[in-house]
Amino acid sequence: MIFSRGHDRQSQNLQGQDRQAGGGAERRGFGGWGRETPPPTKSSGMPGFAVSATDEIGDAAQNMAGSDAATRQARLALADALSASQPVTQRERFAGRHDTLASLIAAIEQQRAHVVLYGERGIGKTSLIHVFAETARDASYLVLYGSCGVEAQFDEMFRAFAAQIPLLYHHSISPTADEQEHRRSFADLLGAHAVDPRELAELFVQIVGTRVIIVLDEYDRVADPTFRRNIAELIKNLSDRAARVQLILTGVASNLDELIGFTPSIRRNIVGLAVGPMQESEMRDILHRAEASTGLRFSQEAASLITRMAGGSPYLVRLLGNRASGRALDDRRMAVEVDDAIAGTEAVLAEWNSGLPRRVQAQLSRSEVRAAWPVLIAAARASGTPDGWFTAHDVAAELPGAEAAEAAATLDSFIGAIDLFDISADSGGAGDVAGRDPRYRFRTQGVAQLLGLSAALARAGQ
Repeated sequence: MIFSRGHDRQSQNLQGQDRQAGGGAERRGFGGWGRETPPPTKSSGMPGFAVSATDEIGDAAQNMAGSDAATRQARLALADALSASQPVTQRERFAGRHDTLASLIAAIEQQRAHVVLYGERGIGKTSLIHVFAETARDASYLVLYGSCGVEAQFDEMFRAFAAQIPLLYHHSISPTADEQEHRRSFADLLGAHAVDPRELAELFVQIVGTRVIIVLDEYDRVADPTFRRNIAELIKNLSDRAARVQLILTGVASNLDELIGFTPSIRRNIVGLAVGPMQESEMRDILHRAEASTGLRFSQEAASLITRMAGGSPYLVRLLGNRASGRALDDRRMAVEVDDAIAGTEAVLAEWNSGLPRRVQAQLSRSEVRAAWPVLIAAARASGTPDGWFTAHDVAAELPGAEAAEAAATLDSFIGAIDLFDISADSGGAGDVAGRDPRYRFRTQGVAQLLGLSAALARAGQ
């Protein structure tokens, strides 16, 4: 088992603070009422933040033995340069995807179309849309962003969008209107009843003086079929009325139909853009930009290993690059080597594994599961669908020379005593007499991700 640094160190107890009141002081501490609590003392042996919330170098980094200005500054810049937990929101930190960004701009600007942006999880769709939004705002577009959830409601979400459109863009409002009109929005023109797509389109067609882009991110999470029908109807109405409002839908999907369904009535009004795996040169560009902003240097071997293990995922490039860089900085080095990349990846795998239920950890270590590792890795790759479901044919497609029946037999063997997979309720298993392909899904979230990175580390020869 691999433990992260400082895993079993105890955290420092909070100390009481003096409160000055008039000429005296009220002192409260964990030792009891009326007892003076000494001020906390700095201890170089205790863990602490290296960077303060004001982006200044913290005491922990200042007191680090042998620490120098370069490594302290690199630690400060690393969180922004290679953050894996948040999307990229600034163009100067955005790498690759220039062709996709150009196609997105052309679809909006030249074709006046609505756009559906789709691809696998962690492939960089949200980062792309944030950078696109910054570019569009520079061109005086009004860009409105909303992240969809399972319980997204059409009326609630679009009222919120309408509230962000100033009423000064309404064709009936004069640019020299009084101050009261400046404080109003298009939402003020909506009634108390639930708004429908036709009414919304009639309102939006009144927009002049700008163009509005509405982004519905993570559209695949929407569960309500009525919401999806309303979006399709809104797209059709906006297009038919030539309104100055365009929608961009983004979500996890392997093709256009998975995200928007079979909707022939709006196919001519939308452009589908697939966001695929990054090229190796684009992934290298992520690391090069991190080098420029942090002062760190990735060796050729370390950079190659990280990009190979990432498998085209910008999320993994940033995550593995961050962990490798952190290990080098812990040793007060500005050079990131292969050993740092390996140790950082192993630390990520250990964290992901420890986050799984103990029974799942035990199942993955069983000999029969290890023997079926190639099939499980193929299943992990096949599970990158919006809902995680896949068929034995999808698994066989990831295994050169494999038959679907063999894959199904292996998957079926891990349902029951070893319950790694769920099988869809309308499937009867590999021998389904109705002839339907049974669908499988990993029972525990995170197993597919763990298997995928483990396989990447193995493919890299480590």
